Amino acid sequence: MATASPAPAAPPPPQGPPTQKVSDVIASFRPSRRFKASDSKTSVTSLDFDDTGELAIVARDDDTLQIYNCKEGKHAKELKSQKYGVHLARFSHHAQSIIYASTKLDDSLRFLSTHDNSYIRYFRGHTAPVTSIALCPSSDTFISCSKDDTVRLWNLQSQNYQGLLRLYGAYLATYDPSASVIAIGSPKTSSILLYDIRNYDKAPFATFDLIEHERRFLGQSGGDWTKLEFTNDGKSLVVGTTGSGHFVLDAFSGELSHFCYRDAGSSGRLPPVDVPQNYGDVAIDGSRPALGQGDVCVTPDGQYLLGGSGQDGLLVWDISQQPSGDNLLRPMERLPGHGKAAIVGYNPRTNLLATADRDLLLWQPDPDLML
Repeated sequence: MATASPAPAAPPPPQGPPTQKVSDVIASFRPSRRFKASDSKTSVTSLDFDDTGELAIVARDDDTLQIYNCKEGKHAKELKSQKYGVHLARFSHHAQSIIYASTKLDDSLRFLSTHDNSYIRYFRGHTAPVTSIALCPSSDTFISCSKDDTVRLWNLQSQNYQGLLRLYGAYLATYDPSASVIAIGSPKTSSILLYDIRNYDKAPFATFDLIEHERRFLGQSGGDWTKLEFTNDGKSLVVGTTGSGHFVLDAFSGELSHFCYRDAGSSGRLPPVDVPQNYGDVAIDGSRPALGQGDVCVTPDGQYLLGGSGQDGLLVWDISQQPSGDNLLRPMERLPGHGKAAIVGYNPRTNLLATADRDLLLWQPDPDLML
């Protein structure tokens, strides 16, 4: 089980009210609470918040799920999935139930009641590791992508998938905030396909090609895609990478707004394209990279992109700026932390950040640093 301790930088300050502007506090975030891993070889592989922002859940590659109470800054519960492994844990719209992907035995998805640690339903169909799970913002439907080159649409009330798309290398997917569009990313083809959710079985209504942007900004060092996310206003689409930065696209035209540059590069996690079959069957020995879900996220107001620096702490980019002539955007802030931010999340309801590598850190605004 994870153990909590104050981060050495500062004691935990009072939590800011939900209405406090992100722009007022973004530069003052500091780690306030640290939850240490059970051993030095365990890594956090995914992170999610429930709709209320009160709870956070992380999946770890020791085949456990850890739930934290963000309001109280305490560890709340440990759940084990030793037989199947666990990755990409996501809250449903009910905080006492979650969906997650298996990492061993099979490639099914599991719907779990966290109240009594019992399975509600299994979602079977994928024949290779699941690389992405996205819950619809307004209903109990969700999307999963897999290395079997399929994207499946599900409803939590049924064990059978409701829709199926066969797309080469389609490893990432997300809903737009209105739940009317799904974006599907294929790192292997450097393309993003946009579908009308009501007509997902028809051809995409838009296709964005990023190959020239990748050549220009990622260059010979390269970089694989790790995350696909709309901003909450639906105007921008973020493509996280393992390379020297992340792409911010106009969600309507597909034009590049910003390449958010980081000089230290990747946090070292496996991108979906490199996830091996039966990953979880390999003993944790620290000799191979851990899984991840992308080390970048967007703030709820859509103004900032937060991401791992590749070293300690976090980088902050102001993506609300007008695009520059060369589309290159450098960080406006470097927030000091304690260890890599290989997994990054911003609480949807209040000004609280969570980052993780082996340990989980909760960040809050430090009143002494606020203007």
